[in-house]
Amino acid sequence: MKAIEIKEFGDPEGLVVVERPAPVPAPGEVLLATEAAGVSGVDTLIRRGALAAHGFRPGHVPGGEVAGVVTAVGEGVARSWTGRRVWAATGNSGGYAEQAAVPVRDVLPLPADVSAVDAVTLGSAGVVAHFGLAHARFAPGERVLVRGASGSLGIMTVQLAARGDAAAVAVTTSSPERGERLRALGATHVLDRRGDGPAEAPADYDVIIDVVAGTDLPAFIDRLAPNGRLVVVGAVGGMPPAGFGTKVMDAFQKSLSFAAFSAATVAPAAARAVREEHLAAVGRGELAAVVHTVLPLDGAAEAHRRMDAGEVFGRIVLTP
Repeated sequence: MKAIEIKEFGDPEGLVVVERPAPVPAPGEVLLATEAAGVSGVDTLIRRGALAAHGFRPGHVPGGEVAGVVTAVGEGVARSWTGRRVWAATGNSGGYAEQAAVPVRDVLPLPADVSAVDAVTLGSAGVVAHFGLAHARFAPGERVLVRGASGSLGIMTVQLAARGDAAAVAVTTSSPERGERLRALGATHVLDRRGDGPAEAPADYDVIIDVVAGTDLPAFIDRLAPNGRLVVVGAVGGMPPAGFGTKVMDAFQKSLSFAAFSAATVAPAAARAVREEHLAAVGRGELAAVVHTVLPLDGAAEAHRRMDAGEVFGRIVLTP
């Protein structure tokens, strides 16, 4: 089968097309013929070598979620899975390929009215957005700021906060054009990347969901209201400065909270239930799966170049 391999860490040119033996499903696994693979910010971090300490090495095939048709099952898996359209989590390994073998516990049947492309656009992003807001103890009537709102994760957070009756949903983004698109998805105020915006935007926020992190993170801690909570759900901007925690301590009397959140800590049954609800909501037209563009599998390097350049609104999807 054809797959995309990280030949060497660094620039997108390190992603190369290779031929590999097709995987064979182990006991408890299913084999998918991949129809769509999502391109995520985690994929770009792995490609750069930023997650090498977590075991990722050159030769790795990236890709954390796929959708397609089950073509074979391993021992212990019901044969009724064969021929079903499904979404699947691959554990950040093996998604950029024509076929993928995944544990059946990480597979979810797709509703008939949800495409493979839409499924990988919101499958993982929706779970992180939902439980990221829950981790922040978001409640109706609160003011929410989504930092880095133009990617699939930020877009889902905007939609879920709006659906959750937030008093305000502010976003940071790179252009007025993107801001208008985010308004159509539920944003009420549009700020620039520094968090500056119109006078009518809230001066502070009860909840900040941060997809970016990076060196500017301390400035956003300053934007929390008393008892405010900032939760980092991504780090596309890199690591924050070493002393950023002093911002929280400097505002001791405001009772601020800072946390990091990973979907890896969510119980599988809970994640599955949320993902099923989101897929059904997309089918009903209640949630939007925003796709930036669809590229062939051998366009993976181009997809990563666009991600690195900050050109993407929504998600890029690869189709083998």
